[in-house]
Amino acid sequence: MASEAAILVGQKPVANYVLAAVTQFSLGSKRVVLKARGRAISKAVDAAEVVKRFMGEKVDIASVKISSEKVGEPGKERMVSSIEIVLERKD
Repeated sequence: MASEAAILVGQKPVANYVLAAVTQFSLGSKRVVLKARGRAISKAVDAAEVVKRFMGEKVDIASVKISSEKVGEPGKERMVSSIEIVLERKD
């Protein structure tokens, strides 16, 4: 199994992303990265906190990266905030 898994956070309920992260850890992943843009950033943060509380001492937030990306057609481009939250399993 891969040592790192990426979960793209979007419009689904937070519980779906929590379940996906916990499933990845139970399948043997050492790291799970929650990635989100725009309005989904708050869901990614919520999901990370729920996973951390649910798994207790087994998981920790290793790092958080924030950035901005240009999206849209040429001439109608805009900046959208993005976040990557890395959850790491403790051995």
